[in-house]
Amino acid sequence: MHSAFLCLVLFAAASASAAVLPSGWDAKAAADRVLAGLVNVSAPEVKGAHDAEMTIVNGRAYIVAEANDVKPGEAPSWPFIYATLSVVNVKTLVVEQRLLVAKGEQAFANETLPPGACFVPRVLRRDDRTLRCYFTSEEPGKRQSQVWFRDFDLDRRAFSDTIHRVQLKTSAGTFPMQPKPFYEDAVKHGFKREPKDYGIYLFDPIKVFDGKHYAGINNYAAGQNALATLNAAMDTFEIVGHFNEPPELKLTEPAINRLPDGTWMAICRQEAGNQNYTFTTSRDGVHWTPGEHRSFVSNGAASRPTFDRFNGIYYLGWQERARIAGVSRSIFNVDVSRDGVAWERKYRFETVKS
Repeated sequence: MHSAFLCLVLFAAASASAAVLPSGWDAKAAADRVLAGLVNVSAPEVKGAHDAEMTIVNGRAYIVAEANDVKPGEAPSWPFIYATLSVVNVKTLVVEQRLLVAKGEQAFANETLPPGACFVPRVLRRDDRTLRCYFTSEEPGKRQSQVWFRDFDLDRRAFSDTIHRVQLKTSAGTFPMQPKPFYEDAVKHGFKREPKDYGIYLFDPIKVFDGKHYAGINNYAAGQNALATLNAAMDTFEIVGHFNEPPELKLTEPAINRLPDGTWMAICRQEAGNQNYTFTTSRDGVHWTPGEHRSFVSNGAASRPTFDRFNGIYYLGWQERARIAGVSRSIFNVDVSRDGVAWERKYRFETVKS
């Protein structure tokens, strides 16, 4: 009896230490407090903004997004979509700068972009003085999309006057980062969906593990996903492994992290079936399990997930299929975990202004 009681006490203590949130935590109230403090970082003329990402450096948030001044929404076929950077003082929430990253047909010192949308920008701190902004230039049905980068000088608070093509390294060699070489490498690993000439993006934020930069690469249009490393020059992504199973679900927009035991795990948006998110894991980043549902994410919708880790805590963000007042994407959950197995709801965002 004594040993059984001791085991029970130890189990209870372990459970308590594993908990992230205090007892009685109200996820909806916590989310409402966050929503109440939001500020719009887009310029007044912007009609539609999408696919944002940010990094924080020395008290300032550097937020990249795609935007347009014509109409709400976004589409890769809209040539008037451009990539923008907003600089926000984290303490005061004042927008200090808004700068153009790139737009179709823009002339730089070394290149002129072709017509087309500048889509899905991403930002990475390159060094103490520099941010690197990546974006995809695309014109579906007319040419291959191309991923580019442009550097931002933190001291001068200004962009370089040059842009550069990002490269993609596959088992066949190194190529401009375009849908075709990405697709051909996936086909070698069993991918059977149709090729697309657009849709190649750095969807997941670039993360560092064991001193190396990793990224989730996606072709949204083709339903194609891979884990890749980024070289020291930060201009070439190299495919580590593809994860696209089961193909009938059309999995896209992965968010990737690594669990405490070193296992890779990705959560993927699903464009077919019940549209709920799927999870895939890998011990080596090369060979991945077929995507499957997990009990802690149910009733998901076809929307981009997030999967981050801050100060030893995992944060998993996902869109719920339920709607408020019939508005799509009106409920977004953020769950937290210490081990990637047991999850607690930290935020439940509910708003019709999605």
